[in-house]
Amino acid sequence: MKVTIEQIDNLKTLITTGSFVTKEPMACHTTFRVGGEADVYIEPSMDEVAPVLAYCRKEEIPVTVIGNGSNLLVGDKGIRGVVVCIGKAMSDVRVEDEVITAEAGALLSKVAAAARDASLTGMEFAAGIPGSLGGAVVMNAGAYGGEMKDILVDVTYLNAEGDILTVPASELDLSYRHSAIMEMPGCVVLQARIRLAHGELEAIQAYMSELASKRREKQPLNYPSAGSTFKRPEGYFAGKLIEDAGLRGFTMGNAQVSEKHCGFVINRGDATAAEIRALMDEVTRRVRENSGVELVPEVRFVGEFE
Repeated sequence: MKVTIEQIDNLKTLITTGSFVTKEPMACHTTFRVGGEADVYIEPSMDEVAPVLAYCRKEEIPVTVIGNGSNLLVGDKGIRGVVVCIGKAMSDVRVEDEVITAEAGALLSKVAAAARDASLTGMEFAAGIPGSLGGAVVMNAGAYGGEMKDILVDVTYLNAEGDILTVPASELDLSYRHSAIMEMPGCVVLQARIRLAHGELEAIQAYMSELASKRREKQPLNYPSAGSTFKRPEGYFAGKLIEDAGLRGFTMGNAQVSEKHCGFVINRGDATAAEIRALMDEVTRRVRENSGVELVPEVRFVGEFE
């Protein structure tokens, strides 16, 4: 359903410190750099999230909550209703002893940098992940042997009824690219606490630099993508399965399986969401035929594709 002019005006009154725009191209807010317009796009502050969501519930306006857009493929026809971006207006990071408290919109790179500057070790793995803390918590993001579940203390979130709750990480069923939050419709992560360990600043920086070098060497960072496109099948590596199916460099329109790393689908320039999705579907089909393994997208599809 489309948002009415009256609803837009009412929503606008709820935003005083965040940002509010209409007909916003989602290609500007995803790392794939594709996606049609959102009817309404809001980046609320911490105090504005609950009122915005409460109004949308009352008016039965569809809501899509996103973070940094690093794990999204938005349809070419855009997103109806309201997109709520947990972003810059909710990105405060505080360090106290071994604990970092960060709002959900803080980029992982910012949180990792704050940890490094405080000589805290344990979050180096996340420094190069191009996502926000909230999204990383929801999907238990990880890289190079580290995962969010290794460092999370607790998470504060807004539930579908509008209540703000804080739960320990042990109750979130954190596993590979999964958390209980994924099964909680209408839940929005607001803040998380992370516990790290004291370390040596030079060693922390050296390890972060080493991981950054590995990313540059192995990943197609010069093209828009959503990172690893498929989840790692148990006992396999998605990139190896895709390569074994003869799909290195496979192209549909301007979407391509990266020649540098077959686990990445990239936007070669002006690709459409439809091309990327069609390529992912074809990759899944050919890998199934070649190996019998069913690839599962790590990318989340949102909005209208047809």
